[in-house]
Amino acid sequence: MPQAIGFGAADAAIRVYVKNRPPLVEFQQLHTVLPLDKEAIEKINAEAGNGWRKVFNVYAKWLFALHGTQGRLGEFQSWQQLRDQLLLRQHSNTALLFSTPEFNSPALHVIAGRTYAQELAAQPSLGINLIWLDKEFAVDQANRVLVCPYFDYRQLSNVKIDKLCQLIRELVPGYI
Repeated sequence: MPQAIGFGAADAAIRVYVKNRPPLVEFQQLHTVLPLDKEAIEKINAEAGNGWRKVFNVYAKWLFALHGTQGRLGEFQSWQQLRDQLLLRQHSNTALLFSTPEFNSPALHVIAGRTYAQELAAQPSLGINLIWLDKEFAVDQANRVLVCPYFDYRQLSNVKIDKLCQLIRELVPGYI
């Protein structure tokens, strides 16, 4: 079984998959799941560009919308506080992965980006059977997979974050 590669907790219950990793030398040869802290996220934001700031911010906004101020992830008063104190930490239960997904865990698997999801679905060995709900959202209930727009303010707006949360509540019973 291939090893997961990315940021966060190796045993995360919430796994977000993106196609590309930050274009920084130290991450090009990464072969494991690396927990991040606030300083590491700030370094990536400063050196890898505004696109990565958006990924981290949208991830935190989504988690905050999904769990509220007293959810499975702990008590936070804002998405910024969640980002700075929990997101992608060792025991955060969250991961941002660059490796090919492994759907044999009970995790919630979120593929960020329609094009990337279509590329993954075209690989028969993954066994994904996506049902497209519209142009941007798809689901594979058997594998606990959801597809949503890429984690960017314009693509995954607040309205679409709310839709993603609602899909999780409807299509992944018992998650919330």
